Amino acid sequence: MAFVITGDDGVTRCGWAAVEPETTYHDEEWGFPLDGDDAFFERVALEGFQSGLSWRTILNKRENFRTAFAGFDIEKVARFTDADVARLLGDAGIIRHRGKIEAVINNARRAAELIEQDGSLPQFFWRYEPDTEPEPHSQTTSAESLALSKDLKKRGWKFVGPTTMYALMQASGIVNDHAHECVTRPRVARARSKVRRATGG
Repeated sequence: MAFVITGDDGVTRCGWAAVEPETTYHDEEWGFPLDGDDAFFERVALEGFQSGLSWRTILNKRENFRTAFAGFDIEKVARFTDADVARLLGDAGIIRHRGKIEAVINNARRAAELIEQDGSLPQFFWRYEPDTEPEPHSQTTSAESLALSKDLKKRGWKFVGPTTMYALMQASGIVNDHAHECVTRPRVARARSKVRRATGG
């Protein structure tokens, strides 16, 4: 059974969301389907930056990331140059990791290609929704996240390993990983039921 905790407000949540800023993120964002290409691109970028770090670090720096990366506007980030890389490496408000910074710029270019070929990022990523919903908090990768990672890497994306992609799937509602006892789980389930899945390959 997934770990849950009941807060001082009397609300039962997933155990990792006991304190801020995780609580608000959990209640209002985590697991709810994302709307639009830039939103998916931002989440891929932030999950990549999170690799090896705590999500709290990312949450605390998220507005700095948004400022540094032009609001994660795919077209704008795709035009970043070496001068932008140097600027970002000097920005103390973000995580100054050259490989991750360059990956975000690369992935913006690959995202633009994918959108042109497949219609939209949401349409593409939701193809990897599992047929059977996994038990909450029971895994860090899946067959679907492995396949998604492989597909993205084949298309030239970087920092999109299977664990990172499973975290993306959890965060973006492709799987509902809220604990069964969590107050947010049924809200996410309702939101997921409204998603228009792609019907073709």
